[in-house]
Amino acid sequence: MSKGLVIVNTGKGKGKTTAAMGQAVRFLGHGGDVACIQFIKGKWPTGEQCLPEVFGERFYLFRQGEGFTWDRQNPESDRKMAQATWEIAKNALLSGKYGMVIWDEINIVLRYNYLNVNDVLEVLKEKASKVHVILTGRDCPEEIVAIADQVTDMRDVKHPYRAGVKAQKGIEF
Repeated sequence: MSKGLVIVNTGKGKGKTTAAMGQAVRFLGHGGDVACIQFIKGKWPTGEQCLPEVFGERFYLFRQGEGFTWDRQNPESDRKMAQATWEIAKNALLSGKYGMVIWDEINIVLRYNYLNVNDVLEVLKEKASKVHVILTGRDCPEEIVAIADQVTDMRDVKHPYRAGVKAQKGIEF
């Protein structure tokens, strides 16, 4: 049996986006096209920013936001950005152009009620049967967990940050 999966990477541990990027590279390696829509990482430079240069039009990356919401404390602006990004994310999933779509950090914007979880569920039901979609971010809503095909809960057992090691290029971003 082959079908497009709804995959959730959630939890308090590191690796949610990293796992999604690994899936993307694997999918690209098999000739598929990937779209990655990042809801709140627009400010930080990340390693995945080079993927469009490497894979050309086969990897579409859209980065929105002005950084993490907890850094900004501007919920109205964040809500507007989340809504605008949602339109792009929704269109990428329903366009038929991509075999895999990543909605990076969508669970965060859902947690802050910047998007309506029922709207997200409705679009997930409308996706083409062969398209995979990966949702990342802490605190995935139970409604999405319930309909997902695969859910990974990243658990923080040990992290170098607690020993004073700051975030490093290629590891955290």
